[in-house]
Amino acid sequence: MVIGRLRGVLAEVEPDHCLIDCAGVGYVVACGARTLGRLPAPGDEATLFIETTWSAESGPRLYGFLGRDERRAFTTLLTIQGVGPKAALSVLDVLPPGELAAAVAREDKAAVARANGVGPKLALRIVTELKGKPLGEPSFTPSAPGVHVEPAAPVPSLTGEAVSALLGLGVAEVVARRSVDQALIRLGDEADLSAVIRAALQELGR
Repeated sequence: MVIGRLRGVLAEVEPDHCLIDCAGVGYVVACGARTLGRLPAPGDEATLFIETTWSAESGPRLYGFLGRDERRAFTTLLTIQGVGPKAALSVLDVLPPGELAAAVAREDKAAVARANGVGPKLALRIVTELKGKPLGEPSFTPSAPGVHVEPAAPVPSLTGEAVSALLGLGVAEVVARRSVDQALIRLGDEADLSAVIRAALQELGR
């Protein structure tokens, strides 16, 4: 049986996993820090899209994501030699699917190398091998041979601008993204940038 999605009560949240209670059965689901930071409070209902991996040492293991695009990015990363589940989650912690696609389009291996456990050589391999592979919208599509297409500059998002502001204050990127995500959950996507930054700083002080 392959599990594609779990919906149940969020029972526990740990540094690298959570426990989802589905009709009395508790599922241990490994998640990235970004996903864990965006989960509801324990006791509330949560829905995670699931990818199952298998190893001879640990048997089956469930990995959870809040969106199908994140799950697809995870499975695509796993097709690259040298990228295991831990490294794939680390990449998605610093580069959500849309930002990862943009980094691949501009061949920005330095952005990928910010992920924990991903060195320059592996970052280069990731950027090289993801070209042409689908990942929702946009896909990793290289330009025609001999034709250089300058990628369009991405439009700054509210999340990206708020995270950048926190990075300027010396906050670690994973922590900054988590606090901004929590702030947006509280305020909504229509909040202005200054309000999001203030709320994110409040989250950091908790």
